[in-house]
Amino acid sequence: MITTTETMISLFHDFKGDAHRGIHIESVMTDTRVPGRKSLFIPIVGENFDAHSFLDKAIEQGAVAALWQKDIDLPAYVPTDFPVFFVEDTLTAMQRLANEYIRRVEPTVVAITGSNGKTTTKDMAASVLRKKFRTHYTKGNLNNHIGVPLTVFAMPENTEVLVLEMGMNRAGEIEVLSELARPHYGIVTNIGESHIEHLGSRENIATAKLEITAGFRESSLLIYDGDEKLLAGTKGITCGFSDYVDRKAENILLHDEGSRFQVEGSTYDLPLVGKHNVKNAVYVLTLAEKLGMNPEEVQSGFGELTMTGMRLEKVLGLQGSHVFNDTYNASPTSMKAVIDFLKQYQAKSHKILVLGDMFELGYHSRELHASVAESVTPDIDAVLSIGEDSRAITEEVARRFSSVLTAHYKEKQELIEKLKSLLQEDSVVLVKASRGMKLEEVVTAITNE
Repeated sequence: MITTTETMISLFHDFKGDAHRGIHIESVMTDTRVPGRKSLFIPIVGENFDAHSFLDKAIEQGAVAALWQKDIDLPAYVPTDFPVFFVEDTLTAMQRLANEYIRRVEPTVVAITGSNGKTTTKDMAASVLRKKFRTHYTKGNLNNHIGVPLTVFAMPENTEVLVLEMGMNRAGEIEVLSELARPHYGIVTNIGESHIEHLGSRENIATAKLEITAGFRESSLLIYDGDEKLLAGTKGITCGFSDYVDRKAENILLHDEGSRFQVEGSTYDLPLVGKHNVKNAVYVLTLAEKLGMNPEEVQSGFGELTMTGMRLEKVLGLQGSHVFNDTYNASPTSMKAVIDFLKQYQAKSHKILVLGDMFELGYHSRELHASVAESVTPDIDAVLSIGEDSRAITEEVARRFSSVLTAHYKEKQELIEKLKSLLQEDSVVLVKASRGMKLEEVVTAITNE
């Protein structure tokens, strides 16, 4: 049970209907296409929609009460005894209700943000922490002003640890989420270039990510990227690869199926490829240690890790090739990281990059796309790009290395045909772009035939 209508009276004083009956609220409904038994209907208002129009459908689908914006007329068909709570803004009210539910359940709250690696770190943290605690965590990518409260409402009442991924597009957004969740622990994975179009500089991005401390309690602890100079001097525990960090990953061995590394004498095996994921693992093992877990428990959690899809997801391609689907999202920092992984990949030697546009880079876009070419070396056999600004990647690679095959496309089908002609048994293909490019369609085309 999330709450009762009687309890809601103490939060939202302006109401109608029979709220004093103390009707139990078991879930929250924002999408009336999905049934919700004993649910509270929260009509969200967006740029192109207003869910207030669907109250009748919500009642049909199981809603037993509703929030309602004061500036919108309540339909005459609403039963006189149906509890309706009038608020200035339904989204703000939803966030307040989520905060109250956290206060009632009293889990240890872990909040995770960063330009890249949030979801991977969240998945890793959930896999490790549930070895010892009843753990609830963000599913998929429900990490925004709506997704975080929905994650909270889905939390069982016996939850011991709540792991929340927090994303943002603009300054101030993580502050709201942090104040909602009041984290005991915060993790900042890194500072990249994502959303620089809205924030203007990496310095501003760093400031926005540190908003995760806005809702900190007196004893809360920040765990963050100690290799990032923009975060230097921030209070907390630093993690990374530099000699001066508090928790340093050492003796790193990268291989095709994962990695092995040591932290303070303990050895860990991680079923994720790429050095960047080693750092994400250090955040998680540091968190786990603070929560009283030992290295054996942490390793057991790493071993059972299940990842959210389209993040360096390995599949078998045509001609016996290997294909890595990393199409969920992209920024210059994350794109360079996966290129480094591809260069180190040993199972196949014919290496092909398929790179699409990275969004929300603003007037920095062409320059930042071109910077990706800095990670390409003659170890890469071909670089194919698609979109608009990604042309800068292939142009810069061509300028640097005549031995690397480069080509740019505006149409996926043309790219797919070229890619198919390049595939051989010894090929490994890495596909990466921002979500809106939908390059998983390219992955499907070279794996299903």
